[in-house]
Amino acid sequence: MIRLDPMTASPTAPPIVPAWALALGGAPSDAEAAFQAGAALGALDSLARAQPAWAGAWRQRLALRCAAASMRLAGRAEDEAALRDAWHLCSAGADPGPAGAIFSAWRQLALQPPVASADRLDKIVGQLGLHWDAAALATLCTEIEKLAGSQRPAPFAAAAIAAQIVAIRPDFELAAWWLADLVLAHSLGWPRPLPLLMAQAFGPAFRSTDARGKRIRPGEEGFEVAICVALAQAAADACRLATELSRRAENLLAVAPKLRAKGAGDVIFLLLNEDAVPGTLTTKNLSRFAARRLFERLQHLGVVRELSGRPTFRLFGL
Repeated sequence: MIRLDPMTASPTAPPIVPAWALALGGAPSDAEAAFQAGAALGALDSLARAQPAWAGAWRQRLALRCAAASMRLAGRAEDEAALRDAWHLCSAGADPGPAGAIFSAWRQLALQPPVASADRLDKIVGQLGLHWDAAALATLCTEIEKLAGSQRPAPFAAAAIAAQIVAIRPDFELAAWWLADLVLAHSLGWPRPLPLLMAQAFGPAFRSTDARGKRIRPGEEGFEVAICVALAQAAADACRLATELSRRAENLLAVAPKLRAKGAGDVIFLLLNEDAVPGTLTTKNLSRFAARRLFERLQHLGVVRELSGRPTFRLFGL
């Protein structure tokens, strides 16, 4: 029988971004956009610092959303389903391919503290399919530390690092978005970043108000305001996702003590900490056959969803 800490099993309800923080229409002024971002990030702040049982799944699903948006910027066609397959159906130690590597970069953003080192950035830009020499990466780390340690408001620090990178290397926009989330988290004192901004990069916040309606890229006129508006929307989306996952996790944890299958605790742990778990999972306590039966029971109980839509090589998650 699985025993659960009642404090972990019964978390408080996630915060929400108030509607008035998203209600500004038209082209907001600098002050209005900053107000929106501040109100939304204030709501998100406590959640970014908390560790509810489902926090891992929440962070990884945010990473998946950003990875999917990255595909468009990288000129690739993979959607969320294809990225799940590239990562979760890849054998341990095998190359997940270019799309899976980009997904891995966003997963790592959500897992590690918001600290930049030349070695870490070298690995990340490689996963993003890019290359920058060691001296430039060391200089970039210094700039990140200066920005994150300044008194500049966090959204503007995030906008500044993205603009600096694209000004030096226009082909590095994907890395610029990744680092914008890292600098944002560093400036706010979050223990780990939340993948937020890339998922908004092709949204209305970054669409210019001129007749062409072109996308506002880092460093272009209106980019700082767009970052603020995008952060308000991203924070609202993240809070809504947290509410959804917390409800599903509560249902899962409610049935967990009734699961007597050996290895069920491993499955519950993974479901709470990953975006998706392969139905073919095996552990030292769980055979593939037993895992399949357990996932089928959890699906029948309505506490997990099958995410692939396939009869075989299935993926399950909250």
